Amino acid sequence: MAMDSYELLAAKGCGSAIVEAAFALAGAPVTVTEASPYEEGPGKERLRALNPLLQVPTLVLPDGRVMTESAAIILHLADRYPASSLIPPPDAPERPEFLRWLVFLVGAVYPTFTFGDVPARYVTGKTAEDELRRTSDEARKAMYRQMEAVAGEPWFLGERFSAIDLYLAAMVNWRPRRAWFTAECPRLDAIATRTQALPALAAVWARNFD
Repeated sequence: MAMDSYELLAAKGCGSAIVEAAFALAGAPVTVTEASPYEEGPGKERLRALNPLLQVPTLVLPDGRVMTESAAIILHLADRYPASSLIPPPDAPERPEFLRWLVFLVGAVYPTFTFGDVPARYVTGKTAEDELRRTSDEARKAMYRQMEAVAGEPWFLGERFSAIDLYLAAMVNWRPRRAWFTAECPRLDAIATRTQALPALAAVWARNFD
């Protein structure tokens, strides 16, 4: 890894795909290191050493400092590479909406995966685990419907592309899966489709979602 390059610890198909896509749009130098928290090996141990929560994305800055949390990383990238269009500038009318929905995605939607993906971490017994998975999935659907009601076009913020669109392009691949979005949240589905079609992101989506 070059000394002026970032290192992104990532896992195929996970939330790190969003940050990987952000790097592609920013044109920032980055080395992607596969470090799945679900597979034993040196990648997982390196991830553990850098981020005790064993979560991706985990980013090593060129000076060796570590960043975690996808929203924080995207805000950092946008500061360093303002031409990337990842976030509206401070004086843009879309800025408040961007900040609202960015935090909504990571602060409200993401925790439903935290609890529902591996419910045995939080409750005991098959019945309780199944119920936590079900209720967290239903809560997520309700939040996606909330976003659907305010989604613009062609992008979530309307005419302005932003990192919100990157989140949607990745998240339609996760529960409740793409067919549900097509049927229940067609605006979000269309935004994801447009984002996935951006030529600059083709390699990112191919690596993460085949």
